[in-house]
Formats: sequence, structure tokens, C-alpha cells
Amino acid sequence: MCKFKRIVINRQCGVYCNLQYIPFIESCFRKYFKFLLDDFSTDYVSDIYSFIENISPYFWVISDMNDKFMGFVFLDNFTGDNNLLYSAELTTCFDSSAWGSFTKFAGKIFLKKCFDELGLFKITARIYPENFRVKNLLKSSGFVYEATLRNETLRFGKPQDIEVYGLYKNYYYKLR
Repeated sequence: MCKFKRIVINRQCGVYCNLQYIPFIESCFRKYFKFLLDDFSTDYVSDIYSFIENISPYFWVISDMNDKFMGFVFLDNFTGDNNLLYSAELTTCFDSSAWGSFTKFAGKIFLKKCFDELGLFKITARIYPENFRVKNLLKSSGFVYEATLRNETLRFGKPQDIEVYGLYKNYYYKLR
């Protein structure tokens, strides 16, 4: 029902994978930037190549079985080292055509990938409180509200709260 394709940009080694999705990623960023960025964020859209290069190989495009772009997901802010990745922060953005059952299905598959293939023990997500779609997706995937960081950043020139949600590997597998 869905596929995860790594987007890799490594100019130093000359490795590039799945760059045909870049225009779709840029479009999705533009459409939903108010839920993804704060006043201190790099302008991802103008330099998406550098952004992806900085987090490669932890950036994936999500597509349906017909390779239609449905969104993207990436991991950053890792805790751990080369031998053990303990935790990471998840950021995702789905095109509106994917909202609903597709996002829930894709989320479950991606979380399993994070725990089984990457060996993570915890995944966190930081969202703006009014982002109810992602909040519902996180909760339906087993994430638990952990905290509200009051006035954590500036957004559109005003102090902005951020909610933190977390999911532990052991809890995830208890839900299955």
C-alpha cells in the first residue's frame, strides 16, 4: 500500500538517489510550511538539496504502490553513536490526498522500520499544538504526550509553544 524511498544526496561521494521527487518535496514544504518551520528554520525550500544532504540517509519519500508521491518523512536530532542509535526525532508531511487511512498505515510501517531496521529505542515528535492532524496521527500510532515546551520558539514573530510526543519500542510492540 505504501513505499519508503530514501532520498540521498552526498556531493562529496557523488551519491544521489531518487532526486526526481525533489519538486514534490518542495511543493509539500511550501504548502505546509506553517506546520514545519519556525522563525529560525533554514529556508528549506530554497536549498532543499543542502537540507537533505545534511540529514542523509535519513530522509524518505512516501509513495503509494503506483509510485505517486504522498509525502515525506525524516529523522534527525539523534541520540547515540555509530554503534547504537538510541532515539531520534521524527518529522513528517503528507499531501492532503494521503490524509486518513493511508497516513495511519504508512505511519505504522515507518515506525516498525525505525525500531526493527534502525534499532531505535525511542522516537519523539515535536509539533505545534494546533496541528491536530499530526497530533491524531501520533496518538493513533501509539505516541504519548510527554510535555509542552512553553514559548519554546518564535513563529511569525510571536512566542510559540511546542508539544512533545514520544513512543518507546517496548510500548509499540505491546500495542501490536
